Amino acid sequence: METVYIAVQENAAPRVVYGAERLKRALAEQGYRVEERSGWSATNYRQLRGPKIYIGNRAESALLRELEEQEVLLYHTPAPEGEGFYLASVPGRLTVVSGGGDSGALFGCLELAERIRTEKRLPQRLAYGDAPVYKLRGPAIGLQKTKLEPPRRTYEYPVTPGRFPWFYDRALWLDFLDMLLEQRCNVVYIWTGHPFSSFVKLDDYPEALEVAEDEFRLNVDTFRWLAEEADKRGIWVVLKFYNIHIPLPFAEKHGLDLHQPKPLPLTSDYCKKSISAFIRAFPNVGLMVCLGEALQGQLYGEEWLTETILEGVEDGLRGLRLKEKPPIIVRAHAINAEKVMKAALPRYPNLYTEAKFNGESLTTYTPRGRWQGIHRHLASLDSVHLINIHILANLEPFRWGSPSFIQNCMQAGRYRLGANGLHLYPLFYWDWPYSPDKTEPRLRQIDRDRIWFAAWFRYAWNPDRDPRQEREYWISRLAERFGGREAGEAALEAYEASGECAPKLLRRFGITEGNRQTMSLGMTLSQLTNPERYMPWKELWDCQAPQGERLEEYVLRELRGEPHVGETPLDVIADVEHEADAAVAAIDRAQRAAGRGREELDRLATDVRAIRLMTYAYTNKARAAVDILTVKHTAEGKYADAAERLQSAVSFAHAGLEAYRELTALTERTYLYANSMQTPQRKVPFPNGETYGHWRDCLPVYEAEYERLAENVRELAAGRLPASLRKVEESARKPYRPAPFRLLSADAETYTVGKRAVIFSDGDLFIQEHAEELTGLTGIRFSQTEAMRQGVQVEIELPKPARVLVGYFNSSDPQWLQAPNLEENTHADDRGGLDPVLKNGMKVYFYPNLNVHAYLFEAGRHTLVFGKGAYLIVGVVPADERLERREVSYDGGGADSMDWLYESGEREATLR
Repeated sequence: METVYIAVQENAAPRVVYGAERLKRALAEQGYRVEERSGWSATNYRQLRGPKIYIGNRAESALLRELEEQEVLLYHTPAPEGEGFYLASVPGRLTVVSGGGDSGALFGCLELAERIRTEKRLPQRLAYGDAPVYKLRGPAIGLQKTKLEPPRRTYEYPVTPGRFPWFYDRALWLDFLDMLLEQRCNVVYIWTGHPFSSFVKLDDYPEALEVAEDEFRLNVDTFRWLAEEADKRGIWVVLKFYNIHIPLPFAEKHGLDLHQPKPLPLTSDYCKKSISAFIRAFPNVGLMVCLGEALQGQLYGEEWLTETILEGVEDGLRGLRLKEKPPIIVRAHAINAEKVMKAALPRYPNLYTEAKFNGESLTTYTPRGRWQGIHRHLASLDSVHLINIHILANLEPFRWGSPSFIQNCMQAGRYRLGANGLHLYPLFYWDWPYSPDKTEPRLRQIDRDRIWFAAWFRYAWNPDRDPRQEREYWISRLAERFGGREAGEAALEAYEASGECAPKLLRRFGITEGNRQTMSLGMTLSQLTNPERYMPWKELWDCQAPQGERLEEYVLRELRGEPHVGETPLDVIADVEHEADAAVAAIDRAQRAAGRGREELDRLATDVRAIRLMTYAYTNKARAAVDILTVKHTAEGKYADAAERLQSAVSFAHAGLEAYRELTALTERTYLYANSMQTPQRKVPFPNGETYGHWRDCLPVYEAEYERLAENVRELAAGRLPASLRKVEESARKPYRPAPFRLLSADAETYTVGKRAVIFSDGDLFIQEHAEELTGLTGIRFSQTEAMRQGVQVEIELPKPARVLVGYFNSSDPQWLQAPNLEENTHADDRGGLDPVLKNGMKVYFYPNLNVHAYLFEAGRHTLVFGKGAYLIVGVVPADERLERREVSYDGGGADSMDWLYESGEREATLR
């Protein structure tokens, strides 16, 4: 048994010591005797005759500095810095692990340990340097739940064993941290709403503590242990929180709302002291801040970050001796990131920005358009920019692990977006740590989805690895798992082929890349043929997809004989059916060849088959949609004459339904639910992710949809008008007549009211839906920021008496102009308009809906001053226009929406 002498630099950091321990373990596994020595110098290390290993941080190690100065240790790659390292065999049988920093020494130890295991001995000829490309690399997990706990609001969950038992499971944490170390991660992000009331106590605000004393002590002990265990593995723990959220007991004592839209001296003082106390208690924990949503980030993000958050961090750091200040990550969500970072960067050196890669799904590795521009702009600031692989709403709940797709994403993150950090969600975020598989006991995500984590972090370290070598690498990994090269190669092909289906289906047929849609549960025919009814998110196809055509655009180009541009629906149908079939064929080969790991391979096989069934449910329904949209644009209202083409749609819809029935039967055996976020925020295919959380919940609605389609087409073929069509035609409404006016204000402009019309002059916010009566009116837009800050004045001239239509956002938040009321203003009804003429008359994405009021003005010049707060002027109509008061329900359009084909005369509540 040969002895290897090993030495670590004096006063080494815990992560360097931990790396040495991992290295000693690898040596012992190969039969070496390991002896620790100290006091080595460039002149005496040769006195030990056997093989020797020295580990150090070259910025601090005297021995490494001597060897470099003597030119005994030379680098043929860039000299290691930070997390970089260099392994060298130098004269005197000395192997050197030279780390650019403490983490570099740790990662060098891991690399050497891996080589020892691979070669089954200590290598004798080493000259190898390596360093990560992405500066931050790690996963996000949530101290969050999907059900509200009134009176607490969104994201507000005190950390307790009852809510989050897994948080206190140290064995789980160690398995997770060891996995992250193996994959050379250096950060783990923990998401929560307001964590400080669970982890710190303040003398000035004792009422802010939201947990019992014993729970508080347990939280502090657990979190301190976690931070220390992570730190010695070279991993930052970063705690994410929302602004401005405050604890329930604090809010109740001071008479405040839980979510504050703008800073107050009291909330600033409380948050500043909370952050300061947190930093002192946990100095090796970073922070991630969301300055949007509750906080009016566009107005107050800069102030809140610099004057509250950073001041709290700086106060907490005073007197602490840290090699590196904790990272502070600013989430670029609902804020003016450039303005915020310009103010913050001079104050704090270790700042990062973060933005979503593909929204809340994974749809493409080539983001483009406005969203690409946002990333590139953030990356141009004097900080490090992170891409956030967020939520994965279209991949849930199946296994997904296409290494080539992931590698392309990480290359695009670097080269298309300019990013230098990775923030990765697990595949089933909201149910961490468990997977949704129907097993007993529950499967852990870190076991089920190991390829998901491994691939992202491998390419975060180096996205530019040779694709041919990478294929061999993944085949060997899967061969180890499933017992042979043939099984490993086939499993890889199944992962790669099935991995193409969900991204392509969603980006070409979906409503949104966000959490509103559970893609694996399918879509209704109405959602495919009349997506505007469901507030589609335009960025899905403008930014999170390659250039291409939506279903209706494709049909119109076909009918006009125009050339198609980019990816068409039929392209995707052909592609995904081919990939789904290839994936099933590959997984069949893998099952026949497997020598071990059969239980998990069988689960992967059921997933691959489920993805194929999901694919065919979509593609056949999309073919039906093409037929229906063709009829929409050619029938000219004579739908009975188009019955034959509609019968083709019935046939395709039936094929899609049969695939969905098989999918339901398969998933009934294999999955607890389809989506991890089972909340009312889920709208597509049906509202409420808890009520419609499994394929069995959706199947009856799809069956009823098909029966209505088939019955209505039978009616048309028999020459009869379906009752649902008669009802739609009887309920059509005409637009208001526009009244002439002249806009005199230089800082305002007119626009035409319609879907996608931009409503403010200082942003790209647009109309999603509006009452038919408003179609084509001339609105007036101005600065939303100015309206919120101080109010705006709009001057117009009317040649005749007219009514000005004003839209008030349905929210009591102070950023919005409030509709007048007689209790506060005795003149509120002088011009009429006290009550809305169109309740819910307009929908704007992410903003509250609007009520439309009508104010009567005589002919002449008028300066319209409605008060402070954002609002809309949506048109001017003649004084004698008949304005029927009604509450608008967005149940689709008229007969040409074609929704009457699938729905009864009365629309079901589930489809609203």
